[in-house]
Parts: sequence; structure tokens; C-alpha cells
Amino acid sequence: MSYISTVTARQNLTKRPKLGISACLLGNAIRFDGGHKRDPFLTDTLSQFIEWIPVCPEVEVGMTIPREPVRLINSRAGAHMIAERSGKDWTHEMNKFARTCARSLATLDLSGYIFKKNSPSCGIQRVRIYNSKGMPTRQGRGLFAAAVVDRFPLMPAEEEGRLQDPVLRENFIERVFAYHRWQALTKSKSVRALIEFHTRHKFLLLAHSERHYRRLGRLVATATGASLAESFETYGRKFMEALAVHATAKKHSNVLAHMMGYFSKELSTDERKELTDLIGDFRRQLVPLIVPITLMRHYAKKYHVKYLHDQIYLEPSPKELMLRNHV
Repeated sequence: MSYISTVTARQNLTKRPKLGISACLLGNAIRFDGGHKRDPFLTDTLSQFIEWIPVCPEVEVGMTIPREPVRLINSRAGAHMIAERSGKDWTHEMNKFARTCARSLATLDLSGYIFKKNSPSCGIQRVRIYNSKGMPTRQGRGLFAAAVVDRFPLMPAEEEGRLQDPVLRENFIERVFAYHRWQALTKSKSVRALIEFHTRHKFLLLAHSERHYRRLGRLVATATGASLAESFETYGRKFMEALAVHATAKKHSNVLAHMMGYFSKELSTDERKELTDLIGDFRRQLVPLIVPITLMRHYAKKYHVKYLHDQIYLEPSPKELMLRNHV
């Protein structure tokens, strides 16, 4: 099914985040060799919580299945997509399709995109690009992927290969759901809604970048009706920039200790020691993040600390994905 018909058919199915994806990753046998690159995590696990918008740009521009492989060739005019044996130049067709597809995808409010690594059309980094002497370097970007990433600079984008890393996977999916919440907020802008959004994301932001959290707080404090559109635009850009900063064990531990302060006086000596020890164990990477987080959720509920109970940090993405079981 073409990306246009797929988009039309799926447009109003759910309120789940929509993710663009290289169609071969879903098991569609459309690669140059007639095969696919089905990814079990994406198809069997993540698919329960998101809505896929699959695209195969090479098929969309008229390449056959199977087909002659293409490669990127560097030139003064930029990267060219050239068939390896026949020398056919697909650059114009691919760039034209990429622009058209990006305009169509803009109507869907995509919350993220997962690309096929190393692909001359879909790779977003370290794609082989050849010089005039036929020597490759790993400095290219797939033509289609480059157009999509440039068109949607705030949207989380990643390659499926890098998602095998538990830390990169957790961060990417966290950003997808955060961006989805931000997109929902922008549908009905108000100062109050922005304040509430910032408040609920306090500890999530602190786990990534305290500097960004402070700057965003100042922005929220000065937001007014007259400048609301500009405030939202700036907040969204800095919010996604903050979440792209690596959340370390040290920063997570500081956040957990800060949260503990909200009910520390209610804890017994043994309870306080247990939670403190678990935070320390996580900081030393002896237990995964989900262990102290689970106990933190328990105490927030037990002692009716609504401020903590409402914090996105405690569950930034569906718990069924078990992302924090591995970081």
C-alpha cells in the first residue's frame, strides 16, 4: 500500500502517537533483494501503543521489487542517488517524492519516525557516500530521511539499529510520548495549560537538564496572552531539546532523592533506609531504574502526595514496554 493510501486509511483510527517508519521494518518484503528487515520489538511490542505510518521511498519512486541496489555519490551539487550497475540517476525522483511526502506527513502530527539504518534513502547518519574515485566514507544521510528530519526538527527520529541499545531506546520512546503530549497541548493554547504541563514534567526535565528546566520555568512565568503563541513555540523547542540531553544515573538519583523529600517525614526509619539504599544501588548500577521508581510510586500513593503522583517522571511511557527495567 502506498504511503498516501496508508495515511488516508489510518488518519482517524486512534489517539495513539503516530510514528513514521521504514516499511521494511514492519516485515514488508520490499527491499532491493525482495526481503524485509522485520524488527520484533517494533512489530510485537511497541505496535500495541502507537500507530504506524509506513513508507518505502524507493518503491514509491518507481523502483521494482527486487531491484538494482542504489548508492549515494558525492558531487559539488550534493549527494546523488545512483543505481550501482546501470548508473541510472534517481536523485530527482527521490528528492521530489521526499518533499511531497513530507508535506503529506505534516498533516498527520507525527510524534516520531524510525528509519532503516545504512539505507541510501532512509539512513539518518553514517550512510556510505562515495567520492569520484569510488571510495566510501560514513558521512552521508539518506535523501528521504534528510528531507523528513529537516522538515520536522522537533520530532524524535531514530534508526532501528540504535534502538537495540536499551538507553537509546528508552530515551527515544520517552521523547516520542513527551512530544505527543506536547502536540496535544498545542491544540488549545492557554497560560494555565502551559503551567500545568511544565509542573507535571518537572522531574522528567530535571533528570535530563536542570539548566533547561530553569530556563523553561522562567519562560512559563513570563508567558502572557499577548505573547502566548511565541511562548509556546519557544517552550516546545527547548522542551524537546532538554529531553535529548542524556539522563544519567547521577541525575536520576538526584531526582529520586528530591522526590523522597516530599514524604520523608512520614517514612519509618526502615522505610527511609530501604528507599535510600535502593536509590544508592541504582546510582551504582546494581539495580535498574524501575526498582526505586516502583517504591517511589508506592509511597506517593500511600501518603497521598498528589504532586508526585501527577509527575510524568514516574511513568513517561507505557509500563508494558518495560523500558526502565533495563536502564
